Amino acid sequence: MTERVRLMEQTQRAFDKEIAMEIAQTLTEYEKSKLAETVHNDTIEACARAGHEVNRAYCLAIGDTSQPAWEDAPEWQKSSARNGVAGAIAGNTPKQSHESWLAEKTATGWKYGPVKDPEKKEHPCFVPYAELPPEQRAKDHLYVTVVRAMAGALGVL
Repeated sequence: MTERVRLMEQTQRAFDKEIAMEIAQTLTEYEKSKLAETVHNDTIEACARAGHEVNRAYCLAIGDTSQPAWEDAPEWQKSSARNGVAGAIAGNTPKQSHESWLAEKTATGWKYGPVKDPEKKEHPCFVPYAELPPEQRAKDHLYVTVVRAMAGALGVL
């Protein structure tokens, strides 16, 4: 492959990704859910794992040891991470990602608690995005960014 052809292909991929991101930002929630259905389960799993592990590393850096490794995470936690992938791929902002997480937690019976306690279904981040401490908002930003980077690397975006 000549250098010129390679550059043309890279330019086309970058253009396609830019258009995909613009389109994703205009999708309705229904369309986002349909988009998520087209993403292969292995891709969702890889993106969820990557987002989870980056957040776990960040949590350890700020002294939060509540996040287990992906392999040791309970199914409810893995499911929550997988659910977050669809929104991130569809263009959700970190705020929208948190709002989706909050809605999921509400639907499954979670509530606010000063310490994360899966047995009681309590979580200190069970608050509106604007009320999250900056380090918790950073987790949402990291998750969305890592998921999109993985999706891009895997050819989804």
